[in-house]
Amino acid sequence: MTGGADRSAGGPQGRPTGLRSVAGQVFALQALIALLIIAAAALALVLQGRYDSEREARNRSLAVAEGFAHAPGLAEALRSPDPTAALQARAEAARIGSGVDFVTVLAPDGARYTDSDPSLIGQRAQGDIARARAGQAFTEVYRGAPHDAVRAVVPVRAADGTVVGMVASGVEVETVGQAVEGRLPVLLGAAAGGLVIAVGGAGLVSARLRRQTHGLGPAEMTRLKEHHEAVLHSVKEGVVIVGADGRLLLANDEARRLLRLPADAERRHVADLGLEPATAELLVSGRAVTDEVRAAGDRLLAVNVRPTADGAPDGGCVMTMRDTTELAALTGRAEVARGRLRLLYEAGTRIGTTLDVVRTAEELSEVAVPRFADFVTVELLDPVVRGEEPSGAFTEMRRTALTGVRGGSPLQPVGDLIRFVVPTTPMASALDEGRAVLQADLASAQGWRVQDPEGAAEAVAYGLHSLLTVPLLARGVVLGMANFWRAADTPEPFGEEDLSFAEELAARAALAIDNARRFTREHTMAVALQRSLLPRVLPDQSAVSVAHRYLPAKAGVGGDWFDVIPLPGARVALVVGDVVGHGVHAAATMGRLRTAVANFSTLDLPPEELLGHLDELIDRLGEENEPGPEDGAEQDGEGPAEGSTGATCLYVIYDPTTGDCTMSSAGHPGPALVRPDGSVEFPALPAGLPLGLGLGEHPFESARLRLEPGSKLVMFTDGLMEDRARDFDTGLALLRKTLSRPDRSPEQTCADVLAAMLFPVPSDDIALLVAGARRIPADRIAEWEVAGDPSAVSPVRNEAAARLAAWGLEEVGFTAELVLSELITNAIRYGKPPVRVRLVYDRALICEVSDGSSTSPHLRHATDTDEGGRGLFLVAQFAQRWGTRYARRGKTIWAELPVTPDEAGGVAAAGPVDPDALEDLAW
Repeated sequence: MTGGADRSAGGPQGRPTGLRSVAGQVFALQALIALLIIAAAALALVLQGRYDSEREARNRSLAVAEGFAHAPGLAEALRSPDPTAALQARAEAARIGSGVDFVTVLAPDGARYTDSDPSLIGQRAQGDIARARAGQAFTEVYRGAPHDAVRAVVPVRAADGTVVGMVASGVEVETVGQAVEGRLPVLLGAAAGGLVIAVGGAGLVSARLRRQTHGLGPAEMTRLKEHHEAVLHSVKEGVVIVGADGRLLLANDEARRLLRLPADAERRHVADLGLEPATAELLVSGRAVTDEVRAAGDRLLAVNVRPTADGAPDGGCVMTMRDTTELAALTGRAEVARGRLRLLYEAGTRIGTTLDVVRTAEELSEVAVPRFADFVTVELLDPVVRGEEPSGAFTEMRRTALTGVRGGSPLQPVGDLIRFVVPTTPMASALDEGRAVLQADLASAQGWRVQDPEGAAEAVAYGLHSLLTVPLLARGVVLGMANFWRAADTPEPFGEEDLSFAEELAARAALAIDNARRFTREHTMAVALQRSLLPRVLPDQSAVSVAHRYLPAKAGVGGDWFDVIPLPGARVALVVGDVVGHGVHAAATMGRLRTAVANFSTLDLPPEELLGHLDELIDRLGEENEPGPEDGAEQDGEGPAEGSTGATCLYVIYDPTTGDCTMSSAGHPGPALVRPDGSVEFPALPAGLPLGLGLGEHPFESARLRLEPGSKLVMFTDGLMEDRARDFDTGLALLRKTLSRPDRSPEQTCADVLAAMLFPVPSDDIALLVAGARRIPADRIAEWEVAGDPSAVSPVRNEAAARLAAWGLEEVGFTAELVLSELITNAIRYGKPPVRVRLVYDRALICEVSDGSSTSPHLRHATDTDEGGRGLFLVAQFAQRWGTRYARRGKTIWAELPVTPDEAGGVAAAGPVDPDALEDLAW
């Protein structure tokens, strides 16, 4: 009841602090009063002390003066010729003995005979001394020279009564002040002690008051009282407070009404208030109860009782009560409504957990049974089940889900085609009207019976008695329908209040089914596109034996790809990559990148240079994919297109003539190397950034290693390694264990890896490529180093002819000699040493001539009058393929010749040509 108080000006929890609280103000007031009282008392004591000191000085001065004036022989001394000599010593002795500041003997005319200050002797005393001269003794506070003083003047009389002189005695005012000041420390100490005691007492009183008022300020206490009165008497809940003695301390208006309390109920014992005996006993029992129903006349009260003194039996209690007479009638309906709300909440979490159309329909039927219906059937259009746009007549649907409280129902099983040919059936009416239709009594539903008389009779005999059918609509299009049935397990039929709930449940399910349908359609399209863009058949080559696998993700196809690309010189390029993103766009981007890699490979670039070109390409693709102003809005409800922001790639070149393997990575996991003995290692690769990050200033690097014959190189995408339940390092450890078994073919290795590492529901695509390394036998490779002299061409040609004869390639010997002659001659003329020649006998005969120059040759078509320029043209005509490969230093010109001359496309028809006659042909 204090929650409404204004506590904005307070400290913690909004309460006033310091002097702003009642306790603080009382403390300050008490301290100020104590300070004023003590100050006034101290001032009074100071003034009283000064007064007492002055009075004491008067009395002492008068006593000393009178005593000295009546001393024997004083009158005679005054009449002596030299009174000063006779009296000065006596006066000083009297002064010192009495403790006054001066004792002065004066002549009748006021002249000083004696004085404590000898320099004043003979001078006339100041002030009014006429009264003393007249014979009157007096005291006064004298102000003047030589000092302000409290003095007494007493006449000295001769024997005849005449005044023969005067005695003045006194204490200086400064001495009187010093006497008062000497008592000040004690006085001030006493005042300070009194102040401390007063403030301490005020602090104790303030602390007690702060506990009682909870640190509230005056304004807040006033508002609290007002709020207390307003809330206490306006709430629709009765409040009763009973003291420890059983007497009623407080009762608000609602409590008076509910308990029918008399007007003078306060301070009376609860037993005298006319309450129900059980209620009166509860108020004095000290027990705590919660929502206990008690009778109060013709009403039922929900009572809560809490003791006010930590549960002590004699500590009093607080009782609150509310009238539940009308609420009891609403309890049943409220419970049903709460159950429906809980069911809708569960439907939101249980329907649509997967992007599978059939499973989503099953989830709808499982949610509604048994809390809403005893049996639920879900029928969908066939195109919807396949992920296509809903089309065709709505009179035929496929039963997709069936759930019931027990088995053996007469309803048609899942998979049956359900027809709604009678327009008066509840199903046909619901589809026609686009809303839920209720058939409370199936036994009297004639339209439903006409549809299938035998099935309807069997259903009624089984106990089905009530039906609620709802169309499944998404974006205004019919996807199917849901039928809710009640049997003997639930005697109460469906009512009108169930229609809105069934429509809400169906609407949520329809949205989930439509999402699953659209995903199925896109997933199917993406998988088809992905598979069409991946290599269907790997090219023939002798460098490696290859096995591969590609598995699309269940949640959405990504952009994983692999490739095997034959390269000149019997080499092969192995590629594995992964485009960021999912869906059709990622698959299309993958196809463009795969094509780009294949095209760049024809340039015979080192892996790191190829990845650099690919990085520039994907940057351009990213600029093309940036949405324009018209692309920001969703089109046809499909939402904006999903873009790809980058890719990873691993590019490997393997040379079977040497076993050398060069690889470079752009953010992609490195391969696993399986040695012939079954040991597994993961070669370290230079860290390369993913493609398309716009960081081209960081060049890619490559790593080299040598593969032994029988080794296997396992390349993969990260979908094989990690998932929600497994991180990448754990996946690598499992892969190492799976691969560590020798004597397995690449095909068997692929099967074993997927069996060990595949997730039940992959969340990402998986691309796996296993390449078993082969070597070209050394006896099928011939190499020569050629001197830089044209005369050295003929010996090399002759040795090459001999080696071709040894390989059984006499039929292509002439063509090979011609090509070698042209390539060697031009390397000597236009290149730089060293010049080397290599023949490799693989699926084709490979002729390679290397030199130290990086000059690129080009094909020319010489005219009839040109003396040269036909050499490279002849090589291109006789070779199946030819090209240039650059190294760190120099280049290699290569040409591949078919082992059968007829395959060269016209070589056999060229007729015999003398190679010596062609040595002078220039490039």
